[in-house]
Formats: sequence, C-alpha cells, structure tokens
Amino acid sequence: MTTWFVTRHTGAAEWARRQGLPVDRLIDHLEPEALAPGDTVIGTLPVHLAAAVCARGARYLHLSLDLPSELRGHELTADDMERAGARLESYQVKRLAKEPKRKRSTPPTYRARSQACMVFPQFQGSRA
Repeated sequence: MTTWFVTRHTGAAEWARRQGLPVDRLIDHLEPEALAPGDTVIGTLPVHLAAAVCARGARYLHLSLDLPSELRGHELTADDMERAGARLESYQVKRLAKEPKRKRSTPPTYRARSQACMVFPQFQGSRA
C-alpha cells in the first residue's frame, strides 16, 4: 500500500512533512491507473479524478483549507496553510450513472400577465 501526495506546491509538501504524513510518493500529476487497491491519495483533486481514485479501491484524503479570498491564486507557505486551517478530510467519491442524452427541444413558452415564462417539465407541479 502506497501513500501518494499530489501537489505542485512546495508549501503543501512542507506542510505534509511538518504533519509527519507518511508520504511514499510526492507527485505533481496523478495517473489513476498507477494506483492499487488499498493505496491512499492525498491532494486537492478535481472531482472526476477523486472518483477515479475511489473506483480503483484507493482512499482519497482531500487537503482542505479555509482560504480567505485575498490569498486565492497565491503560492502558500506551510505557515499560510496552517493559518488557513489546513486539514485532511476523507471522501468517498462515486461517479453516478451517465444521464441519457435528451433531444434538444425548446420548452413551451406561456404568456401570463404580459410576462413570458418557460416551463421545464422536471419542475412542473413543484412548489418552492
């Protein structure tokens, strides 16, 4: 069983070291095909990759931060991450079945009191 840490940020790698995380492989890009059942993947992955991790029988630990807006888009240090409450949260992500393709059609339009409104069948009869 291998623990993978997926990051391209040196601050995140330093944060993991300070936390004493047992990282076997530090990588900046994940190829889900390389994972084995029982592996652990740590990172901030897009949802489709997190789902691929879980589908292969690996565990996904999301690196979560409560990041103030002024720090978004900036390279963070390990200290910045600690101040932002960096933590690992376990997720089980599963891709749902593909939705069948629907014919594109324009929903009927009705006029009510001089206001046009669109009727979407999945919302007909529902009340807010």
